[in-house]
Amino acid sequence: MALVGSIHVELKSTLPIFTLSDTSGITYDSKDLSGDKGLLVIVTCNHCPYAIAVWPRLVRLAKAFRAKGINSIAINPNIHPDFPQDSPSAMLEKIEEWGIDFPYLVDDTQEVAQALDAQCTPDIYLYDAEGQLYYHGRIDDYWKDESKVTQKELEPAMDALIAAQPAPKKQYPTVGCSIKWNDA
Repeated sequence: MALVGSIHVELKSTLPIFTLSDTSGITYDSKDLSGDKGLLVIVTCNHCPYAIAVWPRLVRLAKAFRAKGINSIAINPNIHPDFPQDSPSAMLEKIEEWGIDFPYLVDDTQEVAQALDAQCTPDIYLYDAEGQLYYHGRIDDYWKDESKVTQKELEPAMDALIAAQPAPKKQYPTVGCSIKWNDA
């Protein structure tokens, strides 16, 4: 698995308009997903060790911040015949195993990941209530082992968004496995 970093995406970029389904066939429209304060979008998958390591943190953050007005979704663009561990049926297993209680969506055309300029799993985006990018970066300073984290970055950004403060000046890229593009 190739280590890849996220690329710079301009703050205030607009959330792409999209419609995706979850593993049960329920359809979600991007214009209806945001909470009163914003939307956390996580481009991720099931098999990448970087994604696996941060899933528990993301599930906890999603739950804590839903009550504060930020909704969350995860988008899996790795629907690729060479990676059956990322298939919709495997996603169902992970939803149960990891206790994911927010929409985990199938991007089988990879159009949404491309529109976001996503590069890796995970690639994390925080949008304000108007759909403007507020934060694009890593969850914290040590993806591999939560007990060794010395600086959280996503959580303080979410707090700042809720408090209507300016976006964090320094936003470090996420790192993870490359997205398994279907045309590659």
